[in-house]
Amino acid sequence: MAMGSVSRKTLVGLGRNVGFGGIGYVRGVKTFTLPDLPYDYGALEPAISGEIMQLHHQKHHQTYITNFNKALEQLDPAIAKGDATAVVKLQSAIKFNGGGHINHSIFWKNLTPVREGGGEPPKGSLGWAIDTQFGSLEALIQKMNTDGAALQGSGWVWLALDKEQKKLSVETTANQDPLVTKGSGLVPLLGIDVWEHAYYLQYKNVRPDYLKNIWKVINWKYASNEYERESA
Repeated sequence: MAMGSVSRKTLVGLGRNVGFGGIGYVRGVKTFTLPDLPYDYGALEPAISGEIMQLHHQKHHQTYITNFNKALEQLDPAIAKGDATAVVKLQSAIKFNGGGHINHSIFWKNLTPVREGGGEPPKGSLGWAIDTQFGSLEALIQKMNTDGAALQGSGWVWLALDKEQKKLSVETTANQDPLVTKGSGLVPLLGIDVWEHAYYLQYKNVRPDYLKNIWKVINWKYASNEYERESA
């Protein structure tokens, strides 16, 4: 049964491709577990406080995983019963919570402490592509900050590789929609969470300040590696 533009097969496949924690089984259904962070909760301070990182990872991300697994477990029985109403309801839950798991699993990899290279500008082919398309890294950052600050409600701002157009693209997605919902050829290189839970304890309601400071801990090495792998 299809889920709009995100199928359960797609969500499971993305989990394999980007390392979204462990995958287990409950009554024959694949389940997902919370991935470990590659750094301590306080390692991104002062850009992002340890308190925010711990709550964001242990509470918010874990909640998406819990609800994603629950919905996946209920989907096949609903299909077997021919319960169309239940199936549609579960598809919505799978898209939202599965998207939350996908997006956050990418987000943690997009960050790294300053002492480990956080904030260091991209080099190589990605740096060249950014300069060519946007004029400079500063211009790209300004565009992403502007688009992220202007996003109404909750969502994400992305730097993507458009594999069909063979170029970089800045995209936004609402709520927990993963980037694949905007096009199957879009590959996320860098995603910034602009839900309030990502910054409110530290930055209150001033999203632009959060967007300004998060670049100090962006892991451009990860984005560069993804760009080179997906461009090959």
